[in-house]
Amino acid sequence: MSANVETMFYTRTKPWHGLGTQVMEAPTSAAALSLAGLDWQVIQKPLLTYDEIPVPGFKANLRDSDNQVLGVVTDRYKVVQNEDAFAFTDSLLGEGITYETAGSLQNGRRTWLLAKLPQRYIISGDEITPYLVFMNSHDGTGAIKAAMTPIRVVCQNTLNLALTTAKRSWSTNHTGNIRGKMEDARNTLLYADRYMAELGKAIDHLNRQKLSDRQVLEYIDTLFPLLDNATEQQRKNLLRMKEDLKARYFDAPDLQHVGKNAYRLVNAVSDFATHAKPLKERVNYRENLFAKTVDGNPMIDRAFDLVKAAA
Repeated sequence: MSANVETMFYTRTKPWHGLGTQVMEAPTSAAALSLAGLDWQVIQKPLLTYDEIPVPGFKANLRDSDNQVLGVVTDRYKVVQNEDAFAFTDSLLGEGITYETAGSLQNGRRTWLLAKLPQRYIISGDEITPYLVFMNSHDGTGAIKAAMTPIRVVCQNTLNLALTTAKRSWSTNHTGNIRGKMEDARNTLLYADRYMAELGKAIDHLNRQKLSDRQVLEYIDTLFPLLDNATEQQRKNLLRMKEDLKARYFDAPDLQHVGKNAYRLVNAVSDFATHAKPLKERVNYRENLFAKTVDGNPMIDRAFDLVKAAA
């Protein structure tokens, strides 16, 4: 991850590899922009060949602080500045919003911010805190994305479940009427309470759905299918992951009071999906994991779908 993180700040607890500037209190947007090293602008210049011949239809996105080339984009590309991302989040979430972390990846090509919502929710006896994550790119390869990300406070498990009754994420490309698209995002994400209310209903239902030990083991087998032509090493790796997930379900201290039910299983899967060390830790592992806070984690959604189907 250290090769991909350029600048960042974090609040209190060290994330990822402990990179960036530590602050003890979450800052407001003006301070966060500076602490994260995002107080720069993206400027666009005509694209020229080596012989200074103009390339029609394309521009280069540059960072004004050091002329770092962030990417080559078409004339249709609309820039969303870093300060615009913070302004959007401030406007969406209202007075008193603070930021837990923010920064840039890949020499400024991608940026993110994570804001903690002021509301506090108690769902089925658990404190669950909603966050808003906003991700942007300046290189022309990624969309603008924003999403609600509820976190179970006691264990920091992500519960960004894909609900059919409430939308939790929004994304769009850097083209067309960006201002209008950002307003659409406001209309989608402004109803955080709606998503949290539906999440509460889903968690209550999961708590009422009792599971036998045998059912849990069957779900774990389904989540980790063995390929017909698997090698011996692949079999060992699969067994290791299954045993890890079993331990998180049966032995995790924060789940002992929950009871043997579908909510406990979804939490165990979330704990595994977001906290287990991968068998092979690639350089962009942490970056990809963080990206799933926006897109949703397929493994958590898969577990949620399995127990829903059996209810």
